[in-house]
Formats: sequence, C-alpha cells, structure tokens
Amino acid sequence: MRQLELQTSQLDIQQYIDAALALPRYDDPRRLSRHGFKAYSQGDEDGIIAEIFRRISAPKRTFVEFGVQTGIECNSLYLLAQGWSGLWIDADRAACAAIKKDIIPHLRPGALTLINDYVKVDNINALIGGHYSGGDLDFLSIDIDHNDYWVWQAIDVVRPRVVCIEYNAIWRPPVSVTVPYEAEAGWSGSNYFGVSLAALNQLGHAKGYDLVGCSLTGANAFFVRSDLIGAHFFKPGSAEAHFEPARYFLAQQTAGHRPGFGPLASI
Repeated sequence: MRQLELQTSQLDIQQYIDAALALPRYDDPRRLSRHGFKAYSQGDEDGIIAEIFRRISAPKRTFVEFGVQTGIECNSLYLLAQGWSGLWIDADRAACAAIKKDIIPHLRPGALTLINDYVKVDNINALIGGHYSGGDLDFLSIDIDHNDYWVWQAIDVVRPRVVCIEYNAIWRPPVSVTVPYEAEAGWSGSNYFGVSLAALNQLGHAKGYDLVGCSLTGANAFFVRSDLIGAHFFKPGSAEAHFEPARYFLAQQTAGHRPGFGPLASI
C-alpha cells in the first residue's frame, strides 16, 4: 500500500509539473524551466545547471557548494558523478562524517575536498581562497538558510561563471529584503529566513551577474556572469520575469527508492 501511495503521489506531482510547464510563460526557448530535472538535487536544479553550462560551457569543471548537509541531496553531487571536482563546506560534524563514509570513498582521489566549518562573512573568502581564486571556479552554490545574501555579498576571492543561491519566495517581487546578518544564525524551521529574489537580483547586478532563471520549486535562483550572457538566456533578467512561487512539494519527487550513492564506472 505504501508503495502504491508513493507512485500515486509521484504521478500527481509529474502531472502538476507538466501542466505548469505547458503554460505560455515558459514557451520562450531561452527560458530554463523546461530543462529542469532531479538527479541528486532537491528539485529540478540538476537539469537547470546542466542546461546553463551547455550554453556557456564550463572550462574548469570546478565547483564550491556550502550547506550540503550529508551531500546526498545537493546541487553538485551530479557534477561529481560527471567528473567535476570541487569543495564542499558544511558546519554539521555528523553530516561531514557521513560524507567521508558514504560519498568520498566512491569518488576518484582528489575529486572532492570537504571542510567542516561554519560559513560566515569573515571567513568565507579564506575557506574558498585556499582552493580557488579569480576565474578558476565555474559554479558556486549557496544554501545556508539564513545569511545567504550577506555571504554572497562578502565573496570576492572568486568570480564564478554561475551562482545558484536560495531565495525566500514568501517575499515576492518587488519586495527587496533580507534577514539581518547574525553570524551564528541558522534556519529556525519557520518561513523567516534568507532573502527575497528582488534583493538577490540587486546584489547580482552589483557583482556583475544577471538573473537567468529559478527552480520550479521556488527555492533557488540562478545567476550567470554578465560577460557570458550573450543571447543565451531569457530577458529581461528581472526578478518579476523569473520569480517562481514556493512549490516545495515538488521536491518530494521519488522513484520509490531511498537516495544513495556509490562507485561509478565511466564507459
């Protein structure tokens, strides 16, 4: 019975996604939404990331992601499975122990560096700078559930080609707000966290990035460095044009199997 319920739920979710993406809003081929899919990401981020880099390339195939928890559901595990290399940072000691046990042994040597530390405004450049600097980074993913705006604002040691960052969809455009910076703050379990999409878009422009899309779940926004935009992406790159409301239930997609990771043989 439980398996039947899971299959029914998955079918309902897929029908919702298909109906949503059939709307005229998504017709422009430069939009990213119809390219979304889930491999290891929380929602459709894996597919969006793949499509962005198909359009602009990833010369180094490198990433930094922080706020990965155990790593089994994040935005860069699928990249690792494709031969990328990078850095994970997470503050949870038990989660980092799980990564060392369940993920790192199945990767090629040196593919993933793991740092167990609490990301703050005053340490993020040192944490990243020990591994990457300047234009060496292709992808940066930020998901720390509270201080996301302030940490991205502080990063100046790298200028990644693509940035994925969590936004709080309860604050719809044009509302431009963020929670105040608190060095030790994390998610309280409520809908008071993070930053609005409009505020992130302002910050992105100040840092030389254009907003190119959001996950259909209304959880993550994607920014591409302005010198790489060309005619590849839907314009205008405004928060109003790209905003997706909170559809967190879409992240519950499942094929009936618990998430897992193991050794992969390249063919």
